[in-house]
Amino acid sequence: MKPDPILNKAAILAKKRDYKGAFQILKDEEDRYNGSFKYYNLYGIISLHSGNFVEAHEFLQYAKQKNFKDVSTLLGLAALYLKRPKTAQAVDYYLDVLEIEPKNKIAKKALDIIRRQSDSGALSDWMTPERFSKLFPPIPASVITKKTIITGACALVLVVIFVFGVLIAVKAIPNPFKNRSERYIPEYTLSRQDRNESLQESHYNRYVLTEISQAIDLYEKAFSLFTDYRDEAAKVNINLLLESNAPELYKNKARLLLENMEVPGFDTFKHDDNPSYSDVLSEPVIYRNVYVIWKGMATNIETDKNTRFDLMVGYDTRITLEGIVSVEFNKPVAINAERPIEVLGKIKVTSTSDFTLEGAAVHQSGRLVN
Repeated sequence: MKPDPILNKAAILAKKRDYKGAFQILKDEEDRYNGSFKYYNLYGIISLHSGNFVEAHEFLQYAKQKNFKDVSTLLGLAALYLKRPKTAQAVDYYLDVLEIEPKNKIAKKALDIIRRQSDSGALSDWMTPERFSKLFPPIPASVITKKTIITGACALVLVVIFVFGVLIAVKAIPNPFKNRSERYIPEYTLSRQDRNESLQESHYNRYVLTEISQAIDLYEKAFSLFTDYRDEAAKVNINLLLESNAPELYKNKARLLLENMEVPGFDTFKHDDNPSYSDVLSEPVIYRNVYVIWKGMATNIETDKNTRFDLMVGYDTRITLEGIVSVEFNKPVAINAERPIEVLGKIKVTSTSDFTLEGAAVHQSGRLVN
């Protein structure tokens, strides 16, 4: 992937220990990179190397919210917890790193140090600035020259042309030049005739629309989100449409969109479209079949052919309990009741004021094994 020239310039300055110059570049471009994982990650790692541990923790936490599987982010947070010292949290992060990169040398070295210096006093005595800095993730910078760009670009173009040519020829992938978005399906759009449809009479509809323009807005918003691969946000608009007195033609098109949606994973889930527990509790119907990722603690765990438990949402910090929701997986799943958990699940509405989660995946930090 081609390095970002601005971030790369800041990283190169930081590698030369010109932290002031690096931070100046990053602060000047703060608005440009608002919400950018690369920005948060780089700012956090440079802060760590410069000794500004408060900002390092703040920005690495931002980075982790964007990508909780990034090794450099996890190593940085682990080092900060080790510094405090909060070895239990540090160990969890190092074990997470080894789950992703089993041969990671920094994580292995850190765990070995923790085992040998198990006493907190001994660990503090061991942790000189020089030793501690060897546990930092490296500053991600690439030195770029015109020659490397031209050589790399030429090689990449040749490889891409060859690979894509083969895959398209055998129909292993769709032709990427055929459409801007494979999800832009013309027959799913509203025609001029469709826009002249009338609203249905409202007898048993939960949401009553008064103008056809409201139905058009709901459908077009859902279709736009669908083409942008933001399925969970699209479902909210579709559920509003299906529970309203919109024309049946609109509802049928909306059901076709639902049939073409995909089940998200932790790596593909759009966190900006993640509703909170209170959002869903206030009106479960409009979140029907929407996938969420909620953190918390598991309790009342039952496992046989299926796995069932109650998720104490928000209680992963042991401070705030947002609410409790029942979760069920259609297969046995290993759950550690002592550790925080993240659940990816689908909202199943059981009544107008209640719901459960149909589990799709879980994520828990590993534990140090004796």
